[in-house]
Amino acid sequence: MPLTEDHVREALKQVVDPELFVNVIDLGLVYKVELKDREDGKQDVTIEMTLTSPACPAGPQLIQQAKNVLGALEGVGEVEVKLVMSPPWTPDRMTDEARDQLGIF
Repeated sequence: MPLTEDHVREALKQVVDPELFVNVIDLGLVYKVELKDREDGKQDVTIEMTLTSPACPAGPQLIQQAKNVLGALEGVGEVEVKLVMSPPWTPDRMTDEARDQLGIF
């Protein structure tokens, strides 16, 4: 079964910000997911994600966790995580679940 953007986003919920204890999807850090079919039947995955701030000390850890989680999915070839800072992240990107978890109303 081919991988979909929904599969990728669901898997990325395993990547949790170590300071906020909320996953990168609910925080709204993942901006874009691209899947590219390969001749060997696998799919390469590229995601564009940001951080809550440009100086976020957890950035390298989040990127590596995302690569590990996606690389473990069945049918995935290469994984690329692009860190982008535009548009800048704001709390408006968070899901209601993340807001509840962080006590933001």
